[in-house]
Amino acid sequence: MNILKLGIPKGSLEKATIELFAKSGWRIDVHNRSYFPDIDDPEISCSICRAQEMSRYVEQGVIDVGITGKDWILENNSEVVAVTDLIYSKVSKRPARWILAVAAGAPYKSIADLEGKKIATELVNFTRRYFAEHKINVQVEFSWGATEAKVVSGLADAIVEVTETGSTIRAHGLVIIADLMESNPQLICNKLSWEDPWKRKKIEQISMLLKGALRADRLVGLKMNVPAGSIKPVMEILPSLNAPTVSPLYDQNWCSVETVIDEAEVRQLIPRLKDAGVEGIIEYSLNKVI
Repeated sequence: MNILKLGIPKGSLEKATIELFAKSGWRIDVHNRSYFPDIDDPEISCSICRAQEMSRYVEQGVIDVGITGKDWILENNSEVVAVTDLIYSKVSKRPARWILAVAAGAPYKSIADLEGKKIATELVNFTRRYFAEHKINVQVEFSWGATEAKVVSGLADAIVEVTETGSTIRAHGLVIIADLMESNPQLICNKLSWEDPWKRKKIEQISMLLKGALRADRLVGLKMNVPAGSIKPVMEILPSLNAPTVSPLYDQNWCSVETVIDEAEVRQLIPRLKDAGVEGIIEYSLNKVI
């Protein structure tokens, strides 16, 4: 039997990945102290590894397909196939930013001002390449954590750190002087695995369903009963993914209308529908939108 080796990222993305696969149709059960979760698909075997290492294992073929951040692909300079971007809406609605930050009172206003200075970061290789491309000589040191404190304590002149809003950076008395990269989770696969017809088809199936589940996470379905005489004005205020479905009811004075809309629009839309005479409004969540 053909088997696809799937890598699940350990750490901050682990729970979101398992929830995403569950919504996509695969149940993954992680056992305590085990790095080999069960999955309810006999054609897939799972293993857990750190997101920082995932792209190296995928490049080597130890894993056929896995999920990691674009940042760690660039950090490892891995040659892999980027199948699709996966923005995990339950973890973050925006890409993560890798930024260059210094102490608020420091004299450094641009990357050029850091010539000959020390920079602490977890993203060592990327940072070295970035400054080398800008022909700026810096000393880059690996940070095991609490990177923001390195500047405050005088252990480094600047840091390259990941953030979303910048609030944590500011809370530590730092200022951002440059944005270096945006990153989000990606489904990646080994180049030889992508060339294998069976594995490619399986990977494309996974990709399609993951994207469908992510798209559905921001959408809801609405069902309602609309007076036949109010169909036209209701259609004018009712957004939809494509076009609403309208079906006549047994009582010819009413129609059933069903549509899919952005969840954020519901709170404004339902009062307007009620004012238009709509009744029996039902909102329901979606698993996938393909």
